[in-house]
Amino acid sequence: MNSKKVVDEFLNQRTLALVGASRSGKKFGNSILRELTAKGYRLFPVHPHAQAIDGKPCSPSLGSLPEPVGGVIVVLPPKETERVVREAHEAGIGRVWMQQGAESEEAIQYCRSHAMQEVHGECILMFAQPTGFPHRVHRFFNGVFKKLPA
Repeated sequence: MNSKKVVDEFLNQRTLALVGASRSGKKFGNSILRELTAKGYRLFPVHPHAQAIDGKPCSPSLGSLPEPVGGVIVVLPPKETERVVREAHEAGIGRVWMQQGAESEEAIQYCRSHAMQEVHGECILMFAQPTGFPHRVHRFFNGVFKKLPA
């Protein structure tokens, strides 16, 4: 289970990279991009083939970001997440949020063996304040069933 401290430390980073938004605008990564931007976060989308997503310029890789970021949010299939976690480490990014369904045991273990803070199996929109509907409801029920990070 994730610790509340690691979740809070990740969310305290106001400048983040995001890997997993699409050019079509229809992926959950695009929702994260829009919602976190509206909450005051500065997000840098990373996409190997897009020039911009939702009007934000893209970098082709984590190593080519225009400035340092406090962490990376990954919204990709687990096998791709493993590559991104290695790339984050090489780029000096020490915090990784693997959105629900993006995590793999290999990616989690890589983070742990390289002293990277990782959050996995959680939806970042349940924790980034202010939490809106339906994420607030999801968080409420996770609290009732004691599934929130402690």
